Amino acid sequence: MSMTTPPGWYPDPSLPAVERWWDGTAWTAHTRPAGAVTQPAAVVVPPKRFGPARIAVAALVVAAVVAGAVLLRPGGGEAPEAGRPPASASAAAPAPAAPATPSAAAEPSAAPSEDGGVLTDQLNGITLPLPKGWEKDRIGVDQAPTMVTTDRYQCPAGTRQCPPGRVTSRSLASAAPTFKAMAEADVAEAAERLYGADTLGHSPYGGVVAHQVVAARETAVAGRTGYLVRWRVTTGKGPGGYVQSLVFPSPGGTEQPVAVRFAFDAVPQGPRPALMDEIVRGIRPIGSSTGGGVGSSIAPPGHG
Repeated sequence: MSMTTPPGWYPDPSLPAVERWWDGTAWTAHTRPAGAVTQPAAVVVPPKRFGPARIAVAALVVAAVVAGAVLLRPGGGEAPEAGRPPASASAAAPAPAAPATPSAAAEPSAAPSEDGGVLTDQLNGITLPLPKGWEKDRIGVDQAPTMVTTDRYQCPAGTRQCPPGRVTSRSLASAAPTFKAMAEADVAEAAERLYGADTLGHSPYGGVVAHQVVAARETAVAGRTGYLVRWRVTTGKGPGGYVQSLVFPSPGGTEQPVAVRFAFDAVPQGPRPALMDEIVRGIRPIGSSTGGGVGSSIAPPGHG
């Protein structure tokens, strides 16, 4: 005599996370979360008048229901094959995969860092070679891209520490008709800015008291023609130094005037004035196939 699948809770074929009630003939609309523990369903044993054979069948049904309920409890394993609903309706679907733990949001990649051997002026589209013994200044002069010598010495006036070499690249707003006139006007402003009082009113060099022009010429910079003027300045305190203003059109296509300002203190540990020319020769447009300068080939500082 063939056996039918006894009524009970079985894994829903379409929703593995729930169990659905099988009434012995078909699936019903009743569901519950998978793994819920309930008492075995009561089964009414038919009356004795059905005879010994029918009683034996009923006993087998009761045993199957009890065994199925026990085995379906957590840790009880799967129901025996004889107790499963028909394969067409009750084939257990694979257990759902555990949801992946959300990973931390990927931090936005940071912007590409500048080449360690150059100082980049993004606004004006140029790079300047960074000589040995120099570093990029985090703050800069007037918030412009700036590099300074790593060595420091006590400023001529006061107890502050001064870098003997400073170079700054900045946009220049000038109504002068030529780059020569722009450079001549800018070097005076650069001397006051770099050797006069700072934004806090301190004057570590005692200000500029005199100057002498030691260089003034047209020069090629980053594929453009510009002009430079160099002064030897005398300061109120200390040995003074050299100030240079180099003005040329930006290679970025705007033709905006760019002023690169130099200040080299005339102290034994200060950079030699010839280093100014080496830096000028190493200025390149950003993205130039020849690179942004040859900072590694520029000699260490030394006053000359």
